[in-house]
Amino acid sequence: MEILLGLTAAICWGASDFCARFASRQIGAYRTLLWMQIFGGSVLTFYLWHTDAWMRLAIFGWRPWIFAIIGSLINTAASLALFHAFEIGTMTVAAPVSSAYPAISVTLALISGERLSALHGSGVAIIVVGVILAALSLAPPPDEAPSASAESPAQSATVRTRLVRGAGWAIAAAVGFGIMFWWFGFYVVREIGGPASVWVARLTSFFALLFAAVPLRRTIAPPRGAKVWWLLAAVGLIDTAAFVANNAGMQLGHVSIVTVLSSLYGAVTVLLGAIFVREPLRKTQWTGIFLIFAGIVLVNL
Repeated sequence: MEILLGLTAAICWGASDFCARFASRQIGAYRTLLWMQIFGGSVLTFYLWHTDAWMRLAIFGWRPWIFAIIGSLINTAASLALFHAFEIGTMTVAAPVSSAYPAISVTLALISGERLSALHGSGVAIIVVGVILAALSLAPPPDEAPSASAESPAQSATVRTRLVRGAGWAIAAAVGFGIMFWWFGFYVVREIGGPASVWVARLTSFFALLFAAVPLRRTIAPPRGAKVWWLLAAVGLIDTAAFVANNAGMQLGHVSIVTVLSSLYGAVTVLLGAIFVREPLRKTQWTGIFLIFAGIVLVNL
């Protein structure tokens, strides 16, 4: 069951991120993340109310709820970084780079006392190398014309090696997701369950973004046009389904297995991007993406 739930989360997150790319470029990452919360939050509120789960929420005490809010704030920051990467960068780079978060989760598990096998350590190292290759472009920006003057090899390397636009935000998202999934898996979902923990995440994210808009000088005006609202509904509902499946899997089985399987969402996003958007990637970036997924597989063995 944990394998099925992890794969379900991966498929749903891949589709959700594909839709988030278009919404973020229309209304910005901040408003996309803010307004998508109302769809998943509304469905979960109805579910908890309809199943009388509200009556059981009070028995858990305050500690797991505080932990859930902390994890939700981390998730908000990581999701905002990812959506911003979609907004300004290449989706087929941002998705696999952000999906490298199992390397962070495994490292935190090691720090927490779990033993890391040589195979898992190799997987973490391969993921790190893959992130570097996927995030770097070994060519000048397209708006730069080649110089007619001769350049030394060192000067040429300096000019031609640069961080892909949005890759830094995707790396920040991977770090945030790695911390968040470790936190939720060990301190939240086994206490209050999958749907309730996602409901807390939706509520926390909405109000955190709402109250932070003024100091961050962000507009939160509701977007106009039915098309963008359909995109927001798709992002919110599919992302919520992924989160519920992921948290239910962590509650029923091994946190490490579910976390790694769900991180395969990057492959789904890359596939959708290649089919529908056809974003260009260089050979080194494809190599990096392959290494990320190979490392994820090794971490799961």
